[in-house]
Amino acid sequence: MMNKRAISIAAVACGTWLVLALPACAQIASSTNDKGNLVFVNAETPVTASHRIAPFGTRVSPQLGAETRLTSETPVHAAVVPPDRLERIVRDAAAKHNLDPALVKAVIGVESGWNQTAISRKGALGLMQLIPSTAGQMGVGNAFDPVENVNGGAAYLRSLLDRFHGDLEKSLAAYNAGPGAVERVGGIPNIPETRSYVRKVTDSYFRPGSGRDPSFSAKPRIPVRREVDQNGRVVFTNE
Repeated sequence: MMNKRAISIAAVACGTWLVLALPACAQIASSTNDKGNLVFVNAETPVTASHRIAPFGTRVSPQLGAETRLTSETPVHAAVVPPDRLERIVRDAAAKHNLDPALVKAVIGVESGWNQTAISRKGALGLMQLIPSTAGQMGVGNAFDPVENVNGGAAYLRSLLDRFHGDLEKSLAAYNAGPGAVERVGGIPNIPETRSYVRKVTDSYFRPGSGRDPSFSAKPRIPVRREVDQNGRVVFTNE
C-alpha cells in the first residue's frame, strides 16, 4: 500500500503533467467583487481569430483586449441567431425607430463585428454594444438577446439623432463617447477612438453596395404637440 507521501508525490506529478500537456491558453481566475458578484477573469493576450469559443460558451470578439470579465449575472449561453433572422431583426428595429437599416448594420459591424455575445473591456454588451446603464434606459432586459439589443441600440441611436438635430457624425460620436462629450465641445471630441469610430461607421454606411437608402433623412422627428387656439379649440400640430 502506498503511503501518504507517495500519494502526494504522485498527485503533484500528475498535476504538473496536466499543466504541461494543456495548450498555451489563458487561465480563468475567479474572485468576488465588492457587490458580492462572482467575477471570472480571462487574462490572455488578445485573440487573433475572427471569433473564438471562450470558457462557459461565451464568444469573444477580436476587438477585446487582454482581459475579458464575465460576471455571474451574465447570460453567457445566449442562443446564436442565424443571419437571415438577424436581417429581419435589424429591418424591424430600423422601421420602428425611423432609421435606415443600412445605418443600423454599419453600427453593428463596427461595434461588435456581428458577434451577438461580445463583451468589451468597458462592459458594453451584445451586437450594438450597449453599456448596462444605456440598456436599462432603453428597456433592454437581456442585452444578449438580439431582438432586445438591436431594438435598444436603434432606439438610442434615434434619440441621439433627434438630440443632435439629425447630425449623423455628432450622433455617432455621442453613441461612442456619450452625448455629454459631444455637447461640451460642440462637435466630435478630439478622442482618437471616437474619431476612428465615426469614420469607420460612415465609411461602411456610405460605401457602394451598403444598401443605404438615399431617401433616408437623419433629421429629428418633430413631436406632435397639443395646443388650444384662441377660439378654445384643441389643435394637434408638429409645426
